[in-house]
Amino acid sequence: MDRFLNPFSHFTVPFDEWAEYFIGLVVNNSRDTLLSSKFPIQALLEAIRNVLLAVPPTIAIFVVTVAGYLLGGTRLAALGLCCLVGVGLIGMWNDAMTTLAIVLAAVLICVMVGLPVGILAARSERLYRIIRPILDLMQATPSFVYLVPIVMLFGIGDTPGVIVTCFFAIAPIIRLTNLGIRQVRGDLIESAEAFGASELRVLYDVQLPLARPMILAGLNQTVLQSLSMAVVASMISVAGLGRAVLEGIGRLDFGRATVGGLGIVLIAILVDRYVQALGAARLRSAGQG
Repeated sequence: MDRFLNPFSHFTVPFDEWAEYFIGLVVNNSRDTLLSSKFPIQALLEAIRNVLLAVPPTIAIFVVTVAGYLLGGTRLAALGLCCLVGVGLIGMWNDAMTTLAIVLAAVLICVMVGLPVGILAARSERLYRIIRPILDLMQATPSFVYLVPIVMLFGIGDTPGVIVTCFFAIAPIIRLTNLGIRQVRGDLIESAEAFGASELRVLYDVQLPLARPMILAGLNQTVLQSLSMAVVASMISVAGLGRAVLEGIGRLDFGRATVGGLGIVLIAILVDRYVQALGAARLRSAGQG
């Protein structure tokens, strides 16, 4: 009777053993190739980090403030000034620049990979049906789950942190790029084709400009998810603000954890507002054109 009421007490699928066997198979057969694939990502990360750390804080604050004024006026400039000054005053400048470098490297990779995939998915229903469950799985998987295979495949450190951030944050830009292109009105595409425009011309001159708000929304979500991964990625020895939070939690040092968390919040607000302002500026320029 108990076996009938609860059959799972006597029969289970050994999915954990299958997963362990699969990841072991990949590690044994492809570890050298995977480790060598880290070098371009590492070079990109080091280049961005060296630039951010080499710029004196005063100059960086000035440049960000001026950029904010040009993009969104006085309010955005004041916001950028306050965020960066706040990061400096709490003593988290170098950690913030390291976190920002990791986020920028991850976002660049997400854009280079996610934008073409989203475009192809919008133009191919078969491809979209294939990648849709993959994107669902990626977005439904908790961030901590990504750490185990990444550590086994790529090790620990800042470069694996960029890789795990890419896997965690790439789904929104693929989804919203695909959605934005699919929502372009069919009569506009037909009109462009009637005037002799090629498929590539239609994509660049009609579909991508009209889908730009949706694509920028996907970019904004990718940036924010990359920042949210900062604390989780610190568990695999990723430097930056996330490590300060993790150290504070491990030592029960509320002040250290609070300072790291506040730094992440300030950087997140700064990047979010500037990305939104950049998107609005691009839309205004497109409208004027």
